[in-house]
Amino acid sequence: MLNILGMVGMAVVLLIGLIAQVTLNELPCPLCLLQRAGFALVMFGFMLNVVYGIKQRHYGVVLLGAIFGAAAALRQISLHVIPGTPPYGSAILGYHYYTWSFILCSATILAVAILLLLRNEGEGEFRHRFGVAGKVACWFAMMVMALNVISTFIECGPFQCPDNPVSYWLLSII
Repeated sequence: MLNILGMVGMAVVLLIGLIAQVTLNELPCPLCLLQRAGFALVMFGFMLNVVYGIKQRHYGVVLLGAIFGAAAALRQISLHVIPGTPPYGSAILGYHYYTWSFILCSATILAVAILLLLRNEGEGEFRHRFGVAGKVACWFAMMVMALNVISTFIECGPFQCPDNPVSYWLLSII
């Protein structure tokens, strides 16, 4: 059940970023997109556990995604702490998306590390039944990921995304 919650949680984070992008017209910068890729990798690791059963290597995927996302977020935070540098995007509950990204990725690393520490060594990797909740959660996660991929293509096309995007590439050529 924790893996389903983790997967849905990451999908909700990606959905919030997408909703902010569309409703507030805040196009994600390349570092924002890298953070989204980290969240997607975390989500994929949890999805592997949901579909194929709990395995330590699936948690390895989660940890790699969280480390990647945290590194991208920390890079963006370091760019915006320089005096005179304006923040990127609007704040959510007092923090910008990249700060929330770092906090969430760090919390994910800590949670998975604790989960792995609490696991008994003799405990085998176990296979569970892929229930209705798991299927619905997987479909939701895949839908959110597909929407993010489509929005990124509309924004950047087959090119490198601009550092400070102001318009959608696909919409500007139509």
